[in-house]
Order: sequence, then C-alpha cells, then structure tokens
Amino acid sequence: MKNQPVVIENTFNAPVSRVWKALTDRNEMRKWYFDLSEFIPETGFQFQFYGGSEEKEYLHLCEVTEVIPERKLTYSWRYQDYEGLSFITFELFPEKSETRLKLTHSGLETFPEIADFARENFAAGWQEIIGASLKKYLGKRD
Repeated sequence: MKNQPVVIENTFNAPVSRVWKALTDRNEMRKWYFDLSEFIPETGFQFQFYGGSEEKEYLHLCEVTEVIPERKLTYSWRYQDYEGLSFITFELFPEKSETRLKLTHSGLETFPEIADFARENFAAGWQEIIGASLKKYLGKRD
C-alpha cells in the first residue's frame, strides 16, 4: 500500500484560471497552502518551506519539473537530511463553470519508514489542504 500514490480529487466552484492562480501565485498560496518566500511556475524553479507536525518541522526542498499553464503543475518534494524523493502533480480539468482538481503525490515509498512519512499522514494532510483549506479559499461548491 505504501507504494501507492495518494490521489485526492475535488471539484471547485471556480474557473480553471482562478484555481491555477491559487496554485501558482505565491500571495494566494500563502492563504491556503504554505507561506513560500518565492514561487514561480517555471520548470527548474527551486523553492523550500518548513512544515510538519507540532512535534517536528521538516525543511521541504522542491523543484518545479513540469508546467502546462492552467492544466498541470508538477514539482519534486523531498526533505533536508532524509532519503527519498517524491512528486506532487496538480491536474486541472474544466467542467462547465467549475474545475476538477486531481492531486497525485507519488514516490512516498522512497521516504524512511517513520511515522511522519507514513502514507496515511500524507493522505490526511492533502485532504485537509485540498479538500478543506483550498476549497474554503476558493469558495464553497453548491
């Protein structure tokens, strides 16, 4: 099960352009995601941020690996001083006046077997970030 990616899908009552901006504009990202010092949706752009549990924070090291404007954004996700490399992919699908977002976090099996890196923690975290925080930020779906 650990080698299965985490996949979260949600539909937002917002056009693709609005969802894309929320995913790629640093000023918008800080309102629902992490407070990044800088973010550019450009292949090769590297960024980092701290995140984790109340007990331990980790420095996340990321690099944008694929950008298809208003359709797909992928970046690597790893932790300073820990083995492992994973990838986060956001895919956007227009559905009339709404947008379906599919998030896939793959490569979790490459991380050390410690509780903070357990697949279920990633699944719960992404559900909170995408299913609650981003959904609230973009406005509730009817």
